[in-house]
Amino acid sequence: MKSKKSLLVILMLFAVVFSFAQGGKKLDKIIKRDYQIIECTISKMSDKTVEYSLPGETLQISLDVSQIARIDFASGRSQTFDVNSGNSSPSSGSSAITASQMKPNTIAVLPVPYVNSDTQESSEDMAKFAQNDLYNKLLDKSSNIFPLTVQDLRTTNSLLHKAGIDHNNIDETPIDDLEKILGVDNIVAAKVSYTIGTGATATTYNSGNAKVSDNNKKVKTSDISTTTSNNQTYYYYTVYFDMYKNKDKIYSQTRKPFLAVKDSWMDSVTYLLKRSPIYVKK
Repeated sequence: MKSKKSLLVILMLFAVVFSFAQGGKKLDKIIKRDYQIIECTISKMSDKTVEYSLPGETLQISLDVSQIARIDFASGRSQTFDVNSGNSSPSSGSSAITASQMKPNTIAVLPVPYVNSDTQESSEDMAKFAQNDLYNKLLDKSSNIFPLTVQDLRTTNSLLHKAGIDHNNIDETPIDDLEKILGVDNIVAAKVSYTIGTGATATTYNSGNAKVSDNNKKVKTSDISTTTSNNQTYYYYTVYFDMYKNKDKIYSQTRKPFLAVKDSWMDSVTYLLKRSPIYVKK
């Protein structure tokens, strides 16, 4: 009886350990052409199909490669699939993207990578903030960019998310693919790169009392000086600003703000936007 209980306990422990190991296992990721993302374990690939199993299952599922845009393997390697005139084969070049319904004379604002050029660290929060800032600037100047209309930011970000694209890999995606994904014929792409410096400033204050002798000839002074030191943080920005129309780059400028203050990049974005070919002064 005791041996049966011991065996049961061992089996339960084994099941728990196996379940924990499976839960911590890194999975492959299949990005389909309809933007569906499947997290799985790929067991077999051929020129026509990919076989995989879902987490916690052993059933093998077969998927035609014509339905796949990209596979991100658990190892970190990515593979894109190009499908032309019925010929399905893996490709290391650009991926074929199912186009969204095209909206002519529409401009989309891409996420704006916000990168510390010293550490190469990218801030997701600032990338969203910078994208939102540029989007609002375009909305505020809608009469100046007529006949263009600005695609809603939620629509843009939702379509990019379904395609597995964010501020980290936006620069690696071809513009023609982005136009197909977003269904627009105009795109504005910006990037903010910066470094941070510090400096100390010293301020001296003098105060004193003068005493005059009775004969009005001798002057005695008592001076007191105080020096205050302050540390100042400086932000040195470079703003990259590109515009595309029907895959062609129609405007490309780089600007460094005159002032090295925290939000000076915003002034550079405004400056470059007003000098872009889509902007007409009223």
